[in-house]
Amino acid sequence: MRNNELLPYDTIVQATSGEPEAVNTVLRYYGRRIRYASRISGQADKEAEDFITETLLKALFKFRFSRVSPPDTTE
Repeated sequence: MRNNELLPYDTIVQATSGEPEAVNTVLRYYGRRIRYASRISGQADKEAEDFITETLLKALFKFRFSRVSPPDTTE
């Protein structure tokens, strides 16, 4: 279940700002993992899937990026 293609940084930043298309991209990206994690005794559990999705969305909207300037290397 390993996916070597990561979400682009800009998509994550846009999603944390509430951009609907970016949020949907994040949900699609994690959809398979969420469905896998929500299986209980080998059966899909819709309530567990909804809970995990809701938790992801809450965390996404709480997350804030702080712009840190790279160190000045022109000495």
